[in-house]
Amino acid sequence: MTMKKATHQQTKQHNRDLVLRTIFANESISRAEVARVTNLTRTTVSEVVNNLLEEGLVEEVGRGESIGGKTPILLSVVPDSRYLIGLNLGQDKFIGAVVNLRGEIIEMAEAPVHDDNGENALELVYQIIDQLMKKRIKPIVGIGVGTPGLVNTREGIIVTAVNLEWQDLPLGQLLEKKYKTPVSVLNDSQATAIGEFVYGGEHARDENLIVVNVKHGIGSGILVNGRLFQGDGGGAGEIGHVVVQENGELCRCGKRGCLETVSSLRAALKQMKCNSIDEAQAAFSSGDKRAMEVVETAAHYLGISLANLIGTLNIHKIVLTGDMTRFGAKWLEAVNASMRNAALTRLSENTKLELGALDYRACILGASAYLLLDDYLLLFQQENQP
Repeated sequence: MTMKKATHQQTKQHNRDLVLRTIFANESISRAEVARVTNLTRTTVSEVVNNLLEEGLVEEVGRGESIGGKTPILLSVVPDSRYLIGLNLGQDKFIGAVVNLRGEIIEMAEAPVHDDNGENALELVYQIIDQLMKKRIKPIVGIGVGTPGLVNTREGIIVTAVNLEWQDLPLGQLLEKKYKTPVSVLNDSQATAIGEFVYGGEHARDENLIVVNVKHGIGSGILVNGRLFQGDGGGAGEIGHVVVQENGELCRCGKRGCLETVSSLRAALKQMKCNSIDEAQAAFSSGDKRAMEVVETAAHYLGISLANLIGTLNIHKIVLTGDMTRFGAKWLEAVNASMRNAALTRLSENTKLELGALDYRACILGASAYLLLDDYLLLFQQENQP
């Protein structure tokens, strides 16, 4: 098989992305340092940087330390040169935000969602985007959506989202047509994983990470070498609907004893006979025997599921997010103990389990960041602005 030589245009775009990625990764950095990090010639770097300065994406922000010779001029990304919209449809209300290039939330909009029907839910999505678009924050260069359910990200289709009554909904297409801007749609747990990875802590660019999102439902997002791993059908990390208790409770998906029926917030509230997480948390904190047992059982089965992930993927960093983290250190310790008990010691001894840093914002930030993970093309298409 002969390898096609990259065209001049592809090489230029590759170099541009490389330089921009390097500037993104630093608060500020000199041209010489960019050349050193990227292995590009200084001339190439200068050309690319001039283009980025013209586009208003990068600015010169003063001088750095001199290492003999002239003091270098430092470059930095202009956070408010472009904006993205991120949506989190995985909560009890839909939340949207306009986000700048540094992941700072500029404006927010939300709408309460009732489990009534798919049409209404879709209308709410439009409502939130319309509200954010009205703010006249420009230019908005893309929309990223994190949604519950099984998602075909490549096609932008929500294959099935049970609680929103969405079946084969071509959300990506609908939004692209309506708002004339690039759209990406991914599972909310996968979006949350990207948000935690990019903005939630000190994660190296090419690191592996699993983020497990434990709310009314349970899902996880898996990053391998810093890239989202979705599996062949887009559903990698869909651990909430794997049976952990044969002949257990009936699950929303039609099976019995799925992880979601014992370890999710929905399950915990049902078994504690509580109406809200605040009520459940208060009972748990006061040492209520029933509440303690429910949370302990929930943690136990979640730990076993994490052990399966460790045995399959052997990833050393696992981050837990979502409502169940509100049960705090005791819950986390119980999950940790169960996980270590169920996994091969030599594999689990290097695994670090910690709580996420970003709450519901992780999904919003991850959905918007996903638009820029592969390339920065949409940052350069300003003439398409409606």
